[in-house]
Amino acid sequence: MRWASALLLVVCAQAFGQDYPSRQVRIVVPSLPGGGTDIVARVLGQHFSSAFGQAFFVENRAGAGNMIGIELAAHAAPDGYTLLMVPSTLALNSVLYKKVPYHPVRDFAPITLAATAPLVLIVPPGLAAQSVAELIALAKKQPGAMSYGSAGIGTAPHMSMELLKSMTGIDLVHVPYRGTSPAAADVAGGQIAAMFATALTARPMIDAGRVRPLAVSGPRRVRALPNVPPVGETVPGYVAMQWYGLLAPAGTPPAIVARLNAEAARSLRSDEMRERLAADGAEPQGSTPEEFGALIRSELEKWTRVARAAGIEPQ
Repeated sequence: MRWASALLLVVCAQAFGQDYPSRQVRIVVPSLPGGGTDIVARVLGQHFSSAFGQAFFVENRAGAGNMIGIELAAHAAPDGYTLLMVPSTLALNSVLYKKVPYHPVRDFAPITLAATAPLVLIVPPGLAAQSVAELIALAKKQPGAMSYGSAGIGTAPHMSMELLKSMTGIDLVHVPYRGTSPAAADVAGGQIAAMFATALTARPMIDAGRVRPLAVSGPRRVRALPNVPPVGETVPGYVAMQWYGLLAPAGTPPAIVARLNAEAARSLRSDEMRERLAADGAEPQGSTPEEFGALIRSELEKWTRVARAAGIEPQ
């Protein structure tokens, strides 16, 4: 009898997945329009609308370090009609804040890793360091004398540099700014010695000769900056990526997750997606739900270690 009941549940779940979607679907983006998360969500949404014959619309719910939008999606009905496109702050928030209104693993059903975007390590043109190795050597000669900027405490630029510090033993003073652009401007002006910036911010400054790129934070070179090596060529094992992923609330039927994963894979292979992401230095990815879930867990563990090493206490 139990076997028959289990079989009936599987059949019903499969049928539910085949009928999905029967009405419009919202994709929650926990940030303002125009950023990388929003771009990926909109391109995927357009593909889903065409593939499924139902409207997939983006709903921007910004605020509280992305937590407003993430919490909204976490507590939505697990029926496939609310999805979440989220950046890597999904994991970082749990490291940086004591009160987070969601759990990055338990409250979500991963669908796919959509894209990754490395940061760019930039320095002033006049700094006496032409490479990551020379920057490390310079910092070791002057422990505590050099400073670096970030877009704020706990942001990807901050944590990327803290990871580099922990892996190399260098001592740089953190100067948090209210955003990437003012920090990058102070790198160009020589007020601070270095920072990790998004390619979208760094690329025009690099092209204008206002800053010099030393490396990218990902595991390999990127099309947007083909002549810039990864940090990992100098510091083996170093990887710090901004990523974007699609999730659903925990408990969403596996058949629906599988259908969305399959269609997302088709969109992520398209030339349109690749071109839309190129300006941000991002590249489309695609993964199984299991692979994306494993990434979230590993990111949570990794940044917890980095935060502890940096003495960053949850706020």
